[in-house]
Amino acid sequence: MAVSLSSSGSVGSSGRVVFVHGSGAFGAAAWPVQHVLAGSFDCLFVRRTGFDPVAEPVPSDFAADAQIIIDNLQLDGRHGGQVVAHAQGAVAAMMAAVQRPDLVHSLLLCEPACLSLTKDLPATAAHIKLMQPVFDLRNELDDVEYYRQFSQLAFGEAARKLDPDDAEALRTARRLRLQAPAWEAPLDIVPGVPTMVLTGGWEPMYEEVAEYLASTGARHLIVGGGHRPQDTESGQAAIKEFLANSQK
Repeated sequence: MAVSLSSSGSVGSSGRVVFVHGSGAFGAAAWPVQHVLAGSFDCLFVRRTGFDPVAEPVPSDFAADAQIIIDNLQLDGRHGGQVVAHAQGAVAAMMAAVQRPDLVHSLLLCEPACLSLTKDLPATAAHIKLMQPVFDLRNELDDVEYYRQFSQLAFGEAARKLDPDDAEALRTARRLRLQAPAWEAPLDIVPGVPTMVLTGGWEPMYEEVAEYLASTGARHLIVGGGHRPQDTESGQAAIKEFLANSQK
């Protein structure tokens, strides 16, 4: 798969930062508050496997996503940089760091969905028990019905509504149905890579993952903002400070 990205900054600017989105918005659109960082860093906003504004979605591929990160850390003659990832994007970020610790100089993970690390802990186990039945039906339900059932389980009364006449919304539904469960990802702890975890303090599962990572040496900050702590003022400040202090 060809690398697909939207970039800001220049090779002559400070250290490279690769931004990896979650399961919603993708590319630069997933990081609206972070665009300003392109004035201080060489920022690349990648698109994970199956996330494309035109092409039909394809099944998620954790290994391919990790390779996209690795490729972008070496783009234009660079040899590594820092990785900022959100939600399910954190899975590929950690996999890339395990494969190429020489390239991943630091990790900043926002509400990381690294659920295979904590699948035996209470909050994550409860989430898996809730969501596994709908994942098991992925090949039997159509895109719209899968989206409805998934959203109802994941978000309850706050479930997102789907407009069946909106082509982009239908593409989003298909993409969601093709996403593999995060708890199936082959994850290992990343040795020796400086790591910060930002959470919103709203969902026990994400706090459980963050606390697990903190027990392995990561720094954990609760900054509010629900599932997007990176968009808060304190979250953005923490990202900027961490990147500045961690760049080589």
